[in-house]
Amino acid sequence: MARRRDGGSGSAELLTGTGLTLWRGANCLFEQLSFSAAPGGALLIRGPNGSGKTTLLRVIAGLTRAEEGEVQWNGAAILGRDESGRHIMAYCGHATALKPDLTTAENLRFFARLSGYPTGRLTELLAATGLTACAGLPARVLSAGQKRRAALARVLMSGAPLWLLDEPQTNLDAAGREFLARMLQEHLAGSGTAVIVAHQSIDLGTAPVTVLQMGEAA
Repeated sequence: MARRRDGGSGSAELLTGTGLTLWRGANCLFEQLSFSAAPGGALLIRGPNGSGKTTLLRVIAGLTRAEEGEVQWNGAAILGRDESGRHIMAYCGHATALKPDLTTAENLRFFARLSGYPTGRLTELLAATGLTACAGLPARVLSAGQKRRAALARVLMSGAPLWLLDEPQTNLDAAGREFLARMLQEHLAGSGTAVIVAHQSIDLGTAPVTVLQMGEAA
């Protein structure tokens, strides 16, 4: 079960989930769960381990199917791209999805070609994400924090209006957390939407936030 606490927003709601129910064997992770997130706002998912936070994020991303209910974007069933072919969502899960034998720069260049991000801006992106010093290193030797920064860099490159982030602060140091907060604030200020699973607090500035509490509140 879940409940909402709204930060308040007058914007039209773009992302909605209605009547979502999902079982894992005999365990019901959530039942008749509904939520919404407006442009420029964030949906913050909280709850104890095993309460279904990551599973709900995967349902929104279309990676897991709920038994009942639907997730919609602009009033239609959510898909990976809109009518113009633009990527709607960028998903950053627990795994960083880096190719270990490719360098940091090569990993990002590969994704740039997939997403349409200008490869000429990769030097700027590496600097902005604090990855310049390890640009030529194979991903397998990066620290956990550097891998997390590279994963977040892919989100920045996506150009997607909807960001789905699962514990994005994991393995980040203080500077990395500040970078994450800044990129989220800029995304929301530009009328983007974010759904975030997080145990720790994240500074989202003045953006409206809806807290979705999964399971029993701590």
